[in-house]
Amino acid sequence: MRLHELKPAPGSKTKKTRRGRGIGSGLGKTAGRGQKGQKARSGGGVRPGFEGGQMPLVRRLPKRGFKNPFRVEYEVVNVGQLNIFEPGTEVTPELLRARRLVRRDLPVKILGEGELDRPLVVRAQAFSASAREKIVAASGTAEVI
Repeated sequence: MRLHELKPAPGSKTKKTRRGRGIGSGLGKTAGRGQKGQKARSGGGVRPGFEGGQMPLVRRLPKRGFKNPFRVEYEVVNVGQLNIFEPGTEVTPELLRARRLVRRDLPVKILGEGELDRPLVVRAQAFSASAREKIVAASGTAEVI
């Protein structure tokens, strides 16, 4: 195959339809909108959720639950995952992001699942009690930023 022989796959290129441009176009007169009525008019139609004046579903259903506006969401890292670092390393949220242990740009919380077998200086926004114990037991330090 040569460069001059290239052409798009059959059916991938279609001409733009020009609605309301005469009988010959196939979409003349009413331009595919059917006969009269609200939906045939320009700007016509009803908003999403409108049910013709009936009380809409979203207003018929009861409100439920409570959303705490002060909730802090954390990216979590378990103590066992910190064994990838060399002994004595200062582990910060930036380093965890660089090593892809956390993905989102949220505060980091260290949790206590797994075992830590090396002394590390761990700096994070929050620690669980068991995580702090395991870091200190491995001769490391846990510092809250």
